[in-house]
Amino acid sequence: MKWITRDRPKIDRIACPWLIKRFIDPGAQIIYVPFEHVISTAEKIGAIPFDLPGVEYSHYNDQCTFDYFLKKHTLKDIALDRMAAIIRGADTDRLDFAPQAAGLSAIFLGLSRNITNDHELLEIGMTVYDALYTWAKHLQKQKHTQSPVEHLLLDVYNRFLKSNVKKAPEWTRELKEMIQDQTDTNMSISLQQASDSLDINPAYLSREFSKYFDNLSFGEYIRKMRIEKAVSLMESSNYSLTEIAYLTGFSDQSHFNRIFKKQLGENPSVFRKAMQKGKKNT
Repeated sequence: MKWITRDRPKIDRIACPWLIKRFIDPGAQIIYVPFEHVISTAEKIGAIPFDLPGVEYSHYNDQCTFDYFLKKHTLKDIALDRMAAIIRGADTDRLDFAPQAAGLSAIFLGLSRNITNDHELLEIGMTVYDALYTWAKHLQKQKHTQSPVEHLLLDVYNRFLKSNVKKAPEWTRELKEMIQDQTDTNMSISLQQASDSLDINPAYLSREFSKYFDNLSFGEYIRKMRIEKAVSLMESSNYSLTEIAYLTGFSDQSHFNRIFKKQLGENPSVFRKAMQKGKKNT
C-alpha cells in the first residue's frame, strides 16, 4: 500500500511511517512530496494521504496524526501509548505532555537540518523510534544509574548497525563512479561539486565519507587517487613531472612534490628514478 505526505518530515511524519511499517502495513511504500502536490499525487497513484489538513489521517484537537493512527487501527499497546504522548508533545510544542518530548524534538530538528534526503532521514528515524519503543516497553522505569542507555545502544546496534554494516548507501556507488570518471581528467572534483551532483548535504557527505572510503576524508581520498594516477603515468608515459602534476589536478609542481612525498615517503623525481632503475634491472 502507498502512503503519502508532505516532504521535509521531522517528528509526526517520521513517527507515522514507523507505526505503519511496524504495526499496520509492513510492506508500505512511504512517499514524500511538496505540500501542494500531496492530494493530486495521492489521487494519481492511489496513495493514502496523511498528516495533512482536510484528510482523514490528520491532527484532531490537541492530538497529532500518530494518535489518530492508533485509534483508527485499534492498536492497544501501552508502549505505543507512552510513545504517543512523547510524539504529541514534540510535534505540537506541548513539551509538558511528556518529559521526553523536548529530547525527541531536539533530535529530529537536528537530524532534519543535517539530512536533506527525506528517505535517508526516514531510515534513521525508524531506528530512533525502534529504540524509543524498546524503552517504552521495557525500560521506562529504569533510572540513568541502572544504565538504560547501554540497552538502547545495543538495540540500535542489533536492529540497524549490525544488520547493515556491509550495506553502503546508494550514493557511495554513484560517488565512486564519479571519482573514477575524474581519473581520466585532472581530478578536479570538490566536495561541494560532489554534494551538488548527488543532491546530498555537503556536511553530511563530509561526515559520512570516511565510513565507505578507506577511513579517509574526502580531501585525503582524492589526494590518494591523484598520487595513484601520478604513479601510473610515471610507469606508462614519458610526461615530465610538471605535466603529471597538471594532469593529476595539483595547482603546481611544488604542491605535487609535497603531497607525493607525504603519501609515498619520497620525492617524485627520486621515486621515478628508482622505478626506471628497477625496470632496467628486470
